[in-house]
Amino acid sequence: MGDTLAQKLIRSHLVCGEMRVGEEIGLKIDQTLTQDATGTMAYLEFEAMGVPRVRTERSVAYIDHNTLQTGFENADDHRYIQTVCNKHGIYFSRPGNGICHQVHLERFGIPGKTLIGSDSHTPTGGGIGMLAFGAGGLDVAVAMGGGTYYITMPKMVRVNLTGRLQPWVAAKDVILEVLRRMSVKGGVGKIVEYGGDGVKTLSVPERATITNMGAELGASTSIFPSDEVTREFMKAQGRANDWVALQPDADAEYDEIIDIDLNTLVPLAACPHSPDAVKPVSELQGLAVDQCCIGSCTNSSLMDMLKVAAILKGKTVHPNVSLSIAPGSKQVYTMLAENGALADLIAAGARILECACGPCIGMGQSPNSKGVSLRTFNRNFEGRSGTADGQVYLVSPETAAVSALTGVFTDPRTAGEAPVYTMPERFLVNDNMVVAPVDETEMNTVEVVRGPNIKPFPKTSPMAEEIAAKVLLKVGDNITTDHIMPAGAKILPLRSNIPAISEHCFVRCDPEFPARCHEEGVGFIIGGSNYGQGSSREHAALAPLYLGIKAVIVKSFARIHVANLINAGIIPLTFADETDYDRISLGDRLALPDVRGRLTRREPLVLKNETTGEEIALNTNFSDRQIDMLLAGGLLDYTRQQSI
Repeated sequence: MGDTLAQKLIRSHLVCGEMRVGEEIGLKIDQTLTQDATGTMAYLEFEAMGVPRVRTERSVAYIDHNTLQTGFENADDHRYIQTVCNKHGIYFSRPGNGICHQVHLERFGIPGKTLIGSDSHTPTGGGIGMLAFGAGGLDVAVAMGGGTYYITMPKMVRVNLTGRLQPWVAAKDVILEVLRRMSVKGGVGKIVEYGGDGVKTLSVPERATITNMGAELGASTSIFPSDEVTREFMKAQGRANDWVALQPDADAEYDEIIDIDLNTLVPLAACPHSPDAVKPVSELQGLAVDQCCIGSCTNSSLMDMLKVAAILKGKTVHPNVSLSIAPGSKQVYTMLAENGALADLIAAGARILECACGPCIGMGQSPNSKGVSLRTFNRNFEGRSGTADGQVYLVSPETAAVSALTGVFTDPRTAGEAPVYTMPERFLVNDNMVVAPVDETEMNTVEVVRGPNIKPFPKTSPMAEEIAAKVLLKVGDNITTDHIMPAGAKILPLRSNIPAISEHCFVRCDPEFPARCHEEGVGFIIGGSNYGQGSSREHAALAPLYLGIKAVIVKSFARIHVANLINAGIIPLTFADETDYDRISLGDRLALPDVRGRLTRREPLVLKNETTGEEIALNTNFSDRQIDMLLAGGLLDYTRQQSI
């Protein structure tokens, strides 16, 4: 039996472990990326490890999230990141150079390489055949220091694409169809690999849109083969020498196969408030639209922008609609300006934003109260837009642009001939906004600049012999990292200040949660299924750590978040019987007796509800390494004890 493409790349980077589904494996990491909302903590953690210089082939820090500078905090963080990168051997992508995933795809991604990034949409790199994972900042810091990255060996899913997309149907509709079939938790513990004759009809930007939103499936990552289409893209970027052909073995076997005929797909939309609440756009036809936002790491490529410019050329955005457009990179922005497409966008009434994440992460462009907002983004979680009752739909650039003109939800197939645009044979290459670090011989001359908002990593300590505390929060299913640690213009500037940002922890679910934590000092959180879906932000673990949370007990976890909890020294546990969730109430006093001893002896844990007198069985599916991390107090303490 041959290997899938993902299995090939795992095998070639395997450091330890056996490639058996469910077993922990360690991978060598070739590249890392960070962004500024998560990067400050990642670099504070890297500094704490005491490794003088990064040991990856290429590490890049991007400034793309916290670019709305309404106070000193974001600017201070950017200065810190730039100076720490200069000192420790990391390339620095300056503000204005673009969104991390778009720029990395253009300028640094290499087929066959491994990449981890402190952003959940790092699997965008799978569009050119990278094995790319979203991870917490601590995992990225360890990888930058030359350490191994650990995952649970996933199952393999093949999405078999046949046919060709019809006019007005887009790559966004492909991934929305996959989400419709698999759901936001259907990819947990799986790698989604795309194949079939339909693959060759998709450009690299289209493939990247699809792998980008694989994060919404809960998948470990998603990947396309590296073929002639990939080669042409890299050649156009002036990086033909980085290309390598990559395909699965002809006799590779998959755990699951999904067949999608591209010919039959129609324009789709994810309805509020989940990426898998998918309906055909035709069923939403006529719904009044207040706002359209085009951009994000999902749909901000030159191809996307040229499509939109062709649709808008010579027309005017409906008077009841606010249309904003954010090109994904300086390269895209400049090429739009040079070929005249930017003028077409402006003339139509579009509001041109900087090359950054912007509205996708809640940094501006919040819709009006109860406003219907069509976005080409990847997430539409409740409140993420910055408007608590905003009605956010995820759509293709084609659907967004046509609807912006009509003022109502419009199936783009009703708009006549599909837009005509021409992709260039060569992209404009100008890396003047990427700052290379100083030579290793000069690193001691670099001063790392720290602003007053930058606070140290929260204090950790070895696990206690027993944990006894109250339930300080009980939540339901599909709790996202936006519920746990909201983003947005008011909160994101506090990302390097855990004491301050912790005051916003879980306030969307329970405004009294932080105060309750301060009063009790220690506590438990109880949750439902798919707890922690969404972003890779480790702040969703670090804030609860600071607030004294010792264990989170749920029906099931999302992959990245459970890793972040372990990294923070918080014990992530699941109910052996999910109905036991109903036997625990807010305020109950729980105990994990002899928890340190039981984990040391690799024995099952039992939860005692001291309020009701009941005992509840728990699952403890930890590897030996994860147990040692928890006993030490988290990954940072564990790493200090080890030689990287």
